[in-house]
Amino acid sequence: MAQINQPMYILRDDTERFQGNQALRMNIFASQLLASIVRTTLGPKGMDKMLVDKKMGDVVVTNDGATILQEMDIAHPAAKMLVEIARKQENVVGDGTTTVVIIAGELLKKAMELYEDGIAIPTILLGYRLAVTKAMDILFSISTDARDPDTLFGIAKTAMTGKGSDYAKDELAELLVQAALKVEEGEKLDKTLIKIHRINGGSVEDSMIVDGIYIDQGRANESMPEEMRDAKIALMKYPLELKDLDNAKVDFTDPLQMQAFLDNEQETLKEIADKIIDSGCNVLFCQKGIDDVVQHHLSKAGIMAFKRVKNTDVKRIMKATGAELITNIEDLTPDVLGKAGYIHQEKVFDQILTFIEECEDPKASSILIRGSTRHVSSEIERAMEDALGVVAATVEDGKVVYGGGAPEIEIARQLKAYANTISGREQVAVNAFADALEIVPRTLSENAGLNTIDLLVELRAAHEDNINMGLDVFEGKVVDMKEAGVVEPQRVKKQAIQAAQEACEMILRIDDLVAAAGALQKVDPDENLDHSGMPPAPGMGGMPGGMPPMM
Repeated sequence: MAQINQPMYILRDDTERFQGNQALRMNIFASQLLASIVRTTLGPKGMDKMLVDKKMGDVVVTNDGATILQEMDIAHPAAKMLVEIARKQENVVGDGTTTVVIIAGELLKKAMELYEDGIAIPTILLGYRLAVTKAMDILFSISTDARDPDTLFGIAKTAMTGKGSDYAKDELAELLVQAALKVEEGEKLDKTLIKIHRINGGSVEDSMIVDGIYIDQGRANESMPEEMRDAKIALMKYPLELKDLDNAKVDFTDPLQMQAFLDNEQETLKEIADKIIDSGCNVLFCQKGIDDVVQHHLSKAGIMAFKRVKNTDVKRIMKATGAELITNIEDLTPDVLGKAGYIHQEKVFDQILTFIEECEDPKASSILIRGSTRHVSSEIERAMEDALGVVAATVEDGKVVYGGGAPEIEIARQLKAYANTISGREQVAVNAFADALEIVPRTLSENAGLNTIDLLVELRAAHEDNINMGLDVFEGKVVDMKEAGVVEPQRVKKQAIQAAQEACEMILRIDDLVAAAGALQKVDPDENLDHSGMPPAPGMGGMPGGMPPMM
């Protein structure tokens, strides 16, 4: 075959390509930068972020890692991988999103240091895999079996510490545990059966758990009753209206035919209303629409009806009242009706709510969150949802660890002992993995403005005698987290460590970056890292060093 002496191009002229060391450094720097953004929000003394949507003008003030990453418009592909693991952490547990991102960022930082010292990426990855497997064994060994109400209260309280609800966390945690115990079935807790709804106005102390459940909508027609005693409830997923004839064509040759057609419609709708009335129900919840004619007949019969009820609300009503959801009006009989002692509609501040109370053994619950402003109530709602996630994880797993950085310090301590049993270069990677886990207590200390070096030394020494010793950022001391009541689900730590390692491995395996022009720009991370190896916070003018904007 003849030799080709001319250069061959297989990519477009405007394509950018970064290979080997350059691609690796760019990806690691982007990941570290994202971690540095959320890092200051970790812990009871963590700070908040203000996120502004320039197009819509909306403002979100929060220190919830999942919300921050969701609201940011991330552009860099490596940073997007960390956003994905944070989203997964939120879905699986409900808390620990900041933790998983900063651990992943620190693992990548340590990997870059090893790489620059001459250790190959495959060796680093093998060491990290050995380390995460051993870390899981250590985590399981230091976990405690518990799912009692006191533990659940501590779990919820810990999850809400440092959030906007901090000053009322005891009251809110108590509400959440009460709601959880109502819907708990064996070792399962369906989070969708607990409705958390916020209403602006009032104070956090006005938040309450409802004796039963509520839906955030009013009755279909103002002429219907506002309250109902001894309610017999029908649940329907069936349209109580005729199909729209906008696209249909009906030919009439005589005015009487038109009148007969309209009379037939009215009769059909009346028959639908009569079937509902004959079933014996006095309260109707329908997932579909209800025609005005049907509403009129139901109102005359003294029936309280609600249309277009949300699917999640229907599920809760079924659990609370025992009503069966029917999809055909012919199946509406007294046997499928649910029961509630009292249903009433009220206006709470500026919202209409319908309360379904005095139910027999309701397996659903509702919490009403109050806050002085939209920003306050939104942050409290996010804190409650995080706490609900960790409470559900504790009920299902029955495994907890004590917080304040205690699990990370203990895992790191035992990992370093394990590393000494490894003869190859993987030993260095296992040690690096252990050092990376200490980013959690280090960050807790830094965010509280404490002497980080001294406290970490004291914390490591304390773990020689007691594995539950952690950092009390309020007192600036190392204390027993079990006695302090700082509890976290095992699942939070398990998911965070595993997900961080997996994301780190995926990023480290990339040695080639191909992008359209303008999607990425060349960057020299050395010019943008401070003495700690972490990138500085981005300025208002964009990313330092020519890095493409992520926000």
